[in-house]
Amino acid sequence: MNTFFDQLIEQQAAIELLTQVVAQNRIAPAYLFAGVDGIGRTLTANCFIEFLFCQNPDKPVNQKQIHSRIQQKNHPDILWVEPTYLHQGKRLSPKEATEAGVKRKAPPQIRIEQIREISQFLSRPPLEASRLMVVVEHAESMPESAANGLLKTLEEPGKATIILIAPGIDSLLPTLVSRCAKIPFYRLTDAGMIQVLKRHNFDDIISHAEILAMAQGSPGQAIYHWEQLQTIPVEFLNKVKKPPSNLRSALELAKEISQTLDSEAQLWLVDYLQHCDWQDQQKTGIIDQTFLKQLEKTRQYLLSYVQPRLVWECTLMSRF
Repeated sequence: MNTFFDQLIEQQAAIELLTQVVAQNRIAPAYLFAGVDGIGRTLTANCFIEFLFCQNPDKPVNQKQIHSRIQQKNHPDILWVEPTYLHQGKRLSPKEATEAGVKRKAPPQIRIEQIREISQFLSRPPLEASRLMVVVEHAESMPESAANGLLKTLEEPGKATIILIAPGIDSLLPTLVSRCAKIPFYRLTDAGMIQVLKRHNFDDIISHAEILAMAQGSPGQAIYHWEQLQTIPVEFLNKVKKPPSNLRSALELAKEISQTLDSEAQLWLVDYLQHCDWQDQQKTGIIDQTFLKQLEKTRQYLLSYVQPRLVWECTLMSRF
């Protein structure tokens, strides 16, 4: 019995597909792990790599050591790539940016320099494993130049496999998607959600219906929404949820939002307000899509690097 995927909750389709390709020794040069954030795509990538690295008929392997090195991200034959911020000429991961207190004005992205690093990594033979592995998280954050650079790498991957983690095929260039074997991931059931949250000691979230509703079957998103909620004062959230009474209060609140919250928190606030507005409509039975549509525009403008204060001024003024 295959125990490499025991950590996964649900996602049986992905497990079966990946188990089959290893059993048949038909490893593709590239995979697209497609599904929403927080449902086990990265965990599956780690399990799949461990499974692959333990299939070495030429010499005995130490599974415990392989597992540990994958978890610690220090295996010489694996390159992990994640979106980065650019701060004072230096690339920072989201975690590093948070620890450094960097105010993030734009979402992180996979940069062309990182694609060059992938090519350089793949130019050598594996040191210990049977093949080189590259895991690209949030591959949808690649600008077109980076995606085209990766496409060239996929044309001649050598003895290597690249795993792209993204929401779906529509989030990547079609030419890039065509080079990948697709592995689907699905939202978890309520029972699966609870199982994952309990495993990670997030029992408090289970009783917070608002957060579970926002997560929509993604334990990772439930944890993310919960942690974001803890960083924003309740008084501030309550103020934002209420329509401003006049133009002056709308402009003042827009200024406060843009100065108080970084780009990630502002995007989260859009999600939160959409959810709150939808819930209010369900309670009253009065369906009005006006503000929901305005919030969707707000999200697009923020992602397009429009000046945040101006975006929020337009958003809040639309409410009175």
